[in-house]
Amino acid sequence: MLNDFDFSTNDVKKEKRSELGEELAKLQRKLKNTNSSMLVIVDGWESAGKGYVLKDLIRELDPRYYEVSVYETPTEEEMTHPFLWRFVRNLPSKGNIAFFDRSFYYEALNDLHLQQDALDHQLLDISLLERLLVADGTLVVKLFLNHTKETMKKRMDALESDSLRKFLISKNDKKQLKYYDQYKGHMDEVLEKTNYPDSPWKVISTEHKKNASRVALRYVMDQLSNHLNQHVETSFLSEWEPVQVEQARPLDSIERTQKISEEEYNHQKDVLQKKAGELVYQLWMKKLPCVLVFEGTDAAGKGGAIERLVRHMDPRGYDVATTAAPTPNESQYHYLWRFYKTFPRKGRVTIYDRSWYGRVLVERVEGFTPENRWQDAYAEINEMEHNLIHEGYLLLKFLVVIDKEEQKKRFEARQNDPEKSYKLTDEDWRNHEKFEMYEDAMNDMLKKTSTEEAPWTIVEGNQKEFARIKVLETFIEQAEAFLAAHQKESKQLEEK
Repeated sequence: MLNDFDFSTNDVKKEKRSELGEELAKLQRKLKNTNSSMLVIVDGWESAGKGYVLKDLIRELDPRYYEVSVYETPTEEEMTHPFLWRFVRNLPSKGNIAFFDRSFYYEALNDLHLQQDALDHQLLDISLLERLLVADGTLVVKLFLNHTKETMKKRMDALESDSLRKFLISKNDKKQLKYYDQYKGHMDEVLEKTNYPDSPWKVISTEHKKNASRVALRYVMDQLSNHLNQHVETSFLSEWEPVQVEQARPLDSIERTQKISEEEYNHQKDVLQKKAGELVYQLWMKKLPCVLVFEGTDAAGKGGAIERLVRHMDPRGYDVATTAAPTPNESQYHYLWRFYKTFPRKGRVTIYDRSWYGRVLVERVEGFTPENRWQDAYAEINEMEHNLIHEGYLLLKFLVVIDKEEQKKRFEARQNDPEKSYKLTDEDWRNHEKFEMYEDAMNDMLKKTSTEEAPWTIVEGNQKEFARIKVLETFIEQAEAFLAAHQKESKQLEEK
């Protein structure tokens, strides 16, 4: 894309940029009244005029409905979170536009020494985000501003001679100029690999900045106009296939009435809780992040299992995120948006009392989401979890289940207990009538998202004590194995 770029064929007719901007503003007003949104990425060489082009793109727009975010090297705080964390926070809500001055491509484009496997996985992470957005109705427009080495040198020389602006020349500018051909080849590889059919790159010559703005304005306008006039629903296409657990109805083969004696429960509980607390401290010391997901039948005892799990954990080392129905604001974004924002930084643990799996459970059963979108969610979730694990997260998923008779007993007990009646709602009883529908949804969830690297642990919950011990034992076993693997990997790196 860069190696064969022809700088002489990128002209458009001399349209007034102000008039083009006004046409774009008209399209912005149309976009505002839809369930769609637009993300515009302005990337490219240093000194290529990203700021100049951005100013023209936004000049006539209503500032209430767009936001500009600037990205360069991540801060120390940002580096403690998943790669996509800082970008997801600034994605556009429905009806709005987000402009990224540089973007999630910044590191991939500018690090010539990034290992191939690290580069490929980073591009997979980026691809995931773009495919999530496209499937959710967001138009993704990607502009790469291109110029010759000679033009780059002239612009840097002009800045160098200006005492008030010479500070704008960064180390990255100088490196790109010195190693222009190497950067060109590397950037070309990245652009080719990420020139996706639904979010392609538009390479624009900035040899003449005003003309570059015209090209950018006209291209963004055409893309948005086509999107508004011809947008059709698309399915999420996965680029990563997990190794899955093959079993048609996993819940049919478990024994939910397993028990443990009161004596054995009391004997094991304190020992296991203290061990769990020690392991969370070790995760914190080694700066290893951990995500625990709890799903299950209503009244199965998820809350009680979480309470016993964290009993001896330092409260400064973990958070419990209780997932309710999305707020009106959260509903304006892709359903994974609110979870990316809460993923823990390195060294911390986040426990989700219900999670992103609501997409394929309650949203499916209650008809809150169209079938094509909750069907897409299996692949979306698998790939998202794969990326978290690749970034060094320990991910554990617990499904706590009870049978229908036990659920009814617990609902009736809550109804008759003044201290617990607040926990019971009319919705709970309605869900009880849909017990089999929820079981079907859970079986599909287990079959399609219990992968080799992120398997589900089914917790038999008819006896709460048995369930609590199983959760503790599983966490300890998996955390110890995770820490041991990390120690082994660290040792191997030291020996190299």
